[in-house]
Amino acid sequence: VQLQAYGGGLVQAGDSLRLFCAAPGRPFGRYVSWFRQAPGKERDFVAAIDWNTVTTYYADSVKGRFTISRDNARNTVYLQMNSLEPEDTAVYYCAASPSLIRSTVTIAEAYTIWGQGTQVTVSS
Repeated sequence: VQLQAYGGGLVQAGDSLRLFCAAPGRPFGRYVSWFRQAPGKERDFVAAIDWNTVTTYYADSVKGRFTISRDNARNTVYLQMNSLEPEDTAVYYCAASPSLIRSTVTIAEAYTIWGQGTQVTVSS
């Protein structure tokens, strides 16, 4: 495992969680993203950040609720999740790729480096 994702848990609807993605001893690359996968579903894009410009990108389903950010000194990417809904329940993965380009930021197959995933469960 080259990325370390953690911070998931069991919360109630309306609560918040903060996910962490660390890359010990290595640079992330230009883009770092979060994806999520619910049981029986495909892995979906959640959010991405351009490490250089700090430009952020979000899936429509999380806009206004989730915030992706990065800490250059700690080489860590965060996903702040507010107003969580039961539909947000999934395993969350962080991902990166040395050669990713802007047009493929939302495509899971474009990423070559993944974390192990962290479970987020939101009860109603």
